Amino acid sequence: MLTFASMSDIKDSYTTLAGPAYGEFRDRGSKFLAYAFPVYTEEEWQARLDEVRREHPKARHHCYGFRLGLDGNNFRANDDGEPGGTAGRPILGQIDSFGLANVIVIVVRYFGGTLLGTSGLINAYKESTADALNKAELIERTVEDIYRITFDYALMGIVMSSIKNLELEMARQDFGNIGIVEVAIRQSEAGDKLRSLKAAVAEVYLEEVDALEKIDGFELEYLYTR
Repeated sequence: MLTFASMSDIKDSYTTLAGPAYGEFRDRGSKFLAYAFPVYTEEEWQARLDEVRREHPKARHHCYGFRLGLDGNNFRANDDGEPGGTAGRPILGQIDSFGLANVIVIVVRYFGGTLLGTSGLINAYKESTADALNKAELIERTVEDIYRITFDYALMGIVMSSIKNLELEMARQDFGNIGIVEVAIRQSEAGDKLRSLKAAVAEVYLEEVDALEKIDGFELEYLYTR
């Protein structure tokens, strides 16, 4: 039986990049080229890092920081040979300062022959990252859960009218031997809306819906989050 979180338990919106952005900073001959990307998975950030490394094979350092997800726990700060804490942390610090999620920034350094010292490096990685993020287009995204509704055609009228009344976005429809509809629901609203849907289809009061183990001819399945 599906259980649903309450609205107050869920953070379902975040700020990220609309697309890639570029910035740079120069100090005493060294060039710091910052590449910022929206990313959502391990595979995506790895691919972006590989892409930048291929573009700049002769650079001395390819440092980066990223933060994925909304809980703040999936992040990394990599110095790629720079003194500890002088590159990855300033990059990640700027991502956090801008309040961003699902973002990686990779800063490529071409050494100019003069050592910058700890404070100089921290400033260079911070400023190059800030330049890229200041130039980026920031967007607010909403997290949505996708559910599959499977139903017998005898229930089609009430299912479809309930979807319309609850203003659920239909992501996919398949009317073969049985009815299949996939709906996208803002994550913080999913619990309340799915309970209302079940109550409408079962023709019971909302207070009774949590006790239902099964509705004949009707199934509700969580698929994924986007």
